Amino acid sequence: MSNTTTNRLHFIDAIRAFAITMMLQGHFVHALLAQDYRDRSNIIYACWEYFRGITAPTFFTITGFVFVFLLLKKQDLGLKNPRVKKGVSRAIKLICWGYLLRLSFYAVFTGTINPSFFMVDVLQCIGISLLLLIVIYALGHRLNLRFLQYIFLAIGILVFLFQPLYHNAELSYLPEPIANIFTGHYGSVFTIFPWFGYVCFGAFLAVIFKRFGQQTRFYSFITSLLFLCGFLLIFYSSDFLILLNDLTGFSVFKSVAYNNFLYMRLGDVFILFASFVLLKKIFRSDLISDIGSRTLSIYIIHFFILYGSWFGLGLTKFFSRDLSGIQAIFGAGLFIVTVCFIVLYYY
Repeated sequence: MSNTTTNRLHFIDAIRAFAITMMLQGHFVHALLAQDYRDRSNIIYACWEYFRGITAPTFFTITGFVFVFLLLKKQDLGLKNPRVKKGVSRAIKLICWGYLLRLSFYAVFTGTINPSFFMVDVLQCIGISLLLLIVIYALGHRLNLRFLQYIFLAIGILVFLFQPLYHNAELSYLPEPIANIFTGHYGSVFTIFPWFGYVCFGAFLAVIFKRFGQQTRFYSFITSLLFLCGFLLIFYSSDFLILLNDLTGFSVFKSVAYNNFLYMRLGDVFILFASFVLLKKIFRSDLISDIGSRTLSIYIIHFFILYGSWFGLGLTKFFSRDLSGIQAIFGAGLFIVTVCFIVLYYY
């Protein structure tokens, strides 16, 4: 394996490790911090809340990047690509775990199913996203990589652009478990849209890295480009959308601009991505690689410890919104260490 490829895998594992640890502390603090400390005028809490919002977009973007990058390593095999079969198996596993973690054994023992069981969360969303990526690959694997790259980019842009049209749609003509996949109206946290948009942007980056990653100056170029695109998305995407609204008269541009969290968060992801690419040479720790490669196990274990899952006997049962700021900070650190220790050295 070339040094370039090795570095690339190290920085991807580092981003995944960063995202999963951010998720651990974010869920812990959000679930257990007392209401009195949730003050957005407090600079510490405001910064924490902002950076917590980067976690999910980063996770979905990296999901698309890793899966498509590995898929394209053997693109010439088409549908015989072993990554297709592995991807389907992985997707089904994620979807099953997503529903199982929300199952209440108490409800089952009383002959019912808890309503939250049918709500779609991050695991189901990632699993369905992988299946959609496989469908796109199946339809376009014969295409030149350049065209495949633009297909992913176009889908990502359109999914974000039409978010006001499908957000919280009732979809009453669909069975509620199916409707939960597409709309948050019934309580789902991570619906397939708009989050699949981040997956597509990650896939778009994967094609770029696959096409040009072996070139000498690629990493310095892509780092600068990602920093620039991230800056523009954070500070100027809303103004650009308003301009498009004025030029075209399509009110959807204005609707997105007035609630422009998707493109702005994408800017955050690009800057985070660029930062890890820039510092890729320092991410050669086996511990970082292990954490980054075991995100599913970490997610499952954290869910049981924090939320109780099947039995409801998690930390939230005893300390929900009960910790002071200092307690939440030290508790989150201990929570991260405990979960990672269980996964890496026991589970």
